[in-house]
Amino acid sequence: MTDTHPSASPTLVVLDMAGTTVADDGLVERAFVRAAERLGVEPDLDYVRRTMGESKISVFRALFGTEEQAQRANTEFESAYAELVDSGACAPLPGAAEAIAALREQGRTVVLTTGFSRTTQDAILAALGWQDIADLTLSPAEAGGRGRPYPDMVLTALLRTRAADSVQQIAVAGDTAYDMLSGVRAGAPVVAGVLTGAHDEKALRAAGATHVLPSVAGLPALLAEF
Repeated sequence: MTDTHPSASPTLVVLDMAGTTVADDGLVERAFVRAAERLGVEPDLDYVRRTMGESKISVFRALFGTEEQAQRANTEFESAYAELVDSGACAPLPGAAEAIAALREQGRTVVLTTGFSRTTQDAILAALGWQDIADLTLSPAEAGGRGRPYPDMVLTALLRTRAADSVQQIAVAGDTAYDMLSGVRAGAPVVAGVLTGAHDEKALRAAGATHVLPSVAGLPALLAEF
């Protein structure tokens, strides 16, 4: 696939967190294993890896079948992830903070999104000192409850910030196929995959990536070309 350029420079940039701007380093898998142990079930890590980027409660609904079990699993997962964050196992990816600052200096509005709950997202932002790093942060709950691969968080970012006149002025970046699908479904002309997280270039391209970058650090230069 050949990289393509949008007709207008993006004014709204929607960025994923874990694996894109925040180092994952296996935290999701470690939290899932802890949660599974507490629930007394065998962790299906293959499924967790395949669904990286999807809303976590959706993953648990698929794994556990009933809403009660899914909610319990999600609660245990969020608790385990928070413990790992509190222990210091959370760090920004190299160049991520600088890239966000550069995007905002270019006059673009930056929104950070996640598949985690608001509570976990806030814990990550606090651990990194990132409470004010972006113009807006969103979790699935603030977009009507549907996370990736639905376009809801991207479109909510547009509606909440009013930073773009149309979806043609949106850029989306993430490390998973679900990030790419959400950007494509939202109509964003720039859907950039980064190779610092869960999925490789082949998976990102197959899900609709218009560009693939080594890391989010390259995004300001890419958007400056438009």
